[in-house]
Amino acid sequence: QVQLVESGGGLVQAGGSLRLSCTFSGDIFTGYLMGYYRQAPGKQRELVATINRYSTTNYADFVKGRFTMSRDGGKKTVYLQMNNLKPEDTAVYYCNAERIVGLKGTFWGQGTQVTVSS
Repeated sequence: QVQLVESGGGLVQAGGSLRLSCTFSGDIFTGYLMGYYRQAPGKQRELVATINRYSTTNYADFVKGRFTMSRDGGKKTVYLQMNNLKPEDTAVYYCNAERIVGLKGTFWGQGTQVTVSS
């Protein structure tokens, strides 16, 4: 069973930085598209960024130029470096693993709170 363990959230002032980490276990890491989503109070969960096994990334327009997603295959860990944070980035951030090889499946981390004060 795939497990995703997240860390790195917290409270930061506007303009500051945080780095989120998500460690994968329970299956072959390269068989998954990894992503980060976020959900603010009263809003739907939205996609922030994805990264594939080749480290090709895609970003939502609202984070382009500020956030960078990366992966370490040896550690089975993905990272989301968040710079120039804004109050509107405040949300619970969720790590996601979408299986793209064989039987489909989607897994979620426990979520980590990111709060940006103005």
